[in-house]
Amino acid sequence: MVVAADRIRSLNKYEKTILLALERGMKRYSWVPMEMLKTTTKLSESEINYRISRLMEWGMIRFNPVPYDGYALVFGGYDTLALATLTRKGTISALGTQIGEGKESVVYDALGLGPVAIKFHRVGGRSFSSARLNREYMPEQGHCPWLIASKKSAEREYLALTTLHPVVSVPLPIDQNRHTVVMSLVDGQNLNRCRLDAPGEVFEEILENVQKAYHAGIIHADLSEYNILMEDGKCVIIDWPQWMETGHQNAQVILERDIDNILTYFERKYRVAYDRKDAIRCVTG
Repeated sequence: MVVAADRIRSLNKYEKTILLALERGMKRYSWVPMEMLKTTTKLSESEINYRISRLMEWGMIRFNPVPYDGYALVFGGYDTLALATLTRKGTISALGTQIGEGKESVVYDALGLGPVAIKFHRVGGRSFSSARLNREYMPEQGHCPWLIASKKSAEREYLALTTLHPVVSVPLPIDQNRHTVVMSLVDGQNLNRCRLDAPGEVFEEILENVQKAYHAGIIHADLSEYNILMEDGKCVIIDWPQWMETGHQNAQVILERDIDNILTYFERKYRVAYDRKDAIRCVTG
């Protein structure tokens, strides 16, 4: 759950200092030792203990006594740092309600210069293990906790959006900080929740956007009816952190899987018949 915006406003400068020290320390440690916190923050142990107790109460950090007294950020603390930065930059001014949730993310509406969406990447637990196995931008060895994995996932998605927009129908990228991506708010429903009047036309529009992305060097790599939104009768393709370059050795297999997913959906729900080889040629030709 994203920390309440009023909690961010009441955050003491010492508490923010501790959160930043934990963020830096977690690049080296799963649990940051008290001694490192004292060295990094220049605060007394009594001051650190007082501020830590508040941060723990607010669900921003966690304590572990084994094999030494150590502390770590949890998503509430990482959310706080990202939101504080985005607010200071003027990217967002108010956080709204949750509007979406996936295996590795939650999405909220927010206010910036206008209505926006802010996506919090949540690579942790089972999804972290899967990401490390299946995504080449994750290091195979070394210390890479959920914090770094989630940040890399957000950076990856932002890069895709900035590369593709506006040629491909994707949300407008606005800003990115830590594990968050701020983008335009798409006022629409997921494809799987819609009843299309002209499904054949929508299928061809999706295929056209897949083709444009392909010619920009990008394959979605997780395309399905669940990450396509319909806004004013037009498709908007979302969720790009797993994208793959077209020059990758597995690119053809991944592209065909994406196309098969969409073909299967339209055939099953709308009886739209489209030759698979023709669809692939349409994208790669």
